[in-house]
Amino acid sequence: MAGVGKRTVLALLSFQAVLIVLACVLLRYDKSAAADATFSNNEEAKDTFRKYSMFQDVHVMVFIGFGFLMTFLRKYGFSSVGFNFLLSAVIVQWSLFTDGVFELGRDRSTIPVTLKSLLRADVTAASCLISMGAVLGKTTPLQLIIMGILQCILSSVNEYFAHHKLQVTDVGDSIFVHAFGAYFGLAVSLVLGKPKHHSSFEGSSYNSDMFAMIGSVFLWVCWPSFNSAGLDGAAQQRAVINTYLSLAASCVVAYALSALTSRKHKFNMVHIQNATLAGGVAIGTSANLMVQPFGAMMVGSIAGVLSVIGFQYIQPKLLEKLGVHDTCGVHNLHGMPGVLAAVVGAYMAFLASVEDYGYNLYVVFPARVPLDGVEVQHA
Repeated sequence: MAGVGKRTVLALLSFQAVLIVLACVLLRYDKSAAADATFSNNEEAKDTFRKYSMFQDVHVMVFIGFGFLMTFLRKYGFSSVGFNFLLSAVIVQWSLFTDGVFELGRDRSTIPVTLKSLLRADVTAASCLISMGAVLGKTTPLQLIIMGILQCILSSVNEYFAHHKLQVTDVGDSIFVHAFGAYFGLAVSLVLGKPKHHSSFEGSSYNSDMFAMIGSVFLWVCWPSFNSAGLDGAAQQRAVINTYLSLAASCVVAYALSALTSRKHKFNMVHIQNATLAGGVAIGTSANLMVQPFGAMMVGSIAGVLSVIGFQYIQPKLLEKLGVHDTCGVHNLHGMPGVLAAVVGAYMAFLASVEDYGYNLYVVFPARVPLDGVEVQHA
């Protein structure tokens, strides 16, 4: 990991000071975390505490999974883990303001902080880490921080508009985190251009591939929590089931297709580290919908194929024809599977009916509430 100059040190300290001042003015504990809230009389606090285990899973994905996944680059191993840690720590604080600013209004002058808002901050950090994967090795720590700060603002505005104005459902954030993060990072990479001597610095080694597999396994194991942490009851259980089966299917298909497309029909470790996770991205938007187990497996299988083909054939063409350099292949793991997730989500929304969902149809898809009104009930 290269050294940093005084400008980077001063920028980090200054921004942290700004965050503290903003927190002093705007951030306050939510009533469920207040000193007079007890578990004996506050059901909201009880429910929040029950979600802590899933919050921890997402936390592990952000601070361990994404960081170690990028260590397959033997020249950038320290940078991937170190910059991942730094960028995440900045973004989880900054996103409390970019996500929470929309809660300010006539009846609220501060931003409430809950476990849910911290979970949202981790998810926003994941989007920035995905973008980092596209430009790793071409940017300084300060540039990554600036990119992350700007991306946070755009991400929050984009998500607020989609959720509150268009009423889009995307429980696993495949559209707003994975696809957005991938294509934002690729856009930055396109502006930066091709790095010098990129081919000699982007190879892997036996040890770097082993470390990257640590990140892959952590992400694979924890992904059901990423897609379901914001849900409750039956919807949460469906999201866990769908995500787990989609991941399993993408894993099997990725292994098979990797051997089929690689030299001497050997498993390609880049495919194994990344394409095995594509099912988690592809099922994210429809994780809580009535996909059925066979549907989740189909989505995961298609995602595995798409991701391997992306690494093997599409990524080299993007670099050769368009000059888009993608250091960690985020287009193949997050971009294309994220687009697939949007297509699957739209199809499932088209198929959704009262027969399948009952009145929960209007909870999942509020834009479909009839004009004459309907009683909305949770199952």
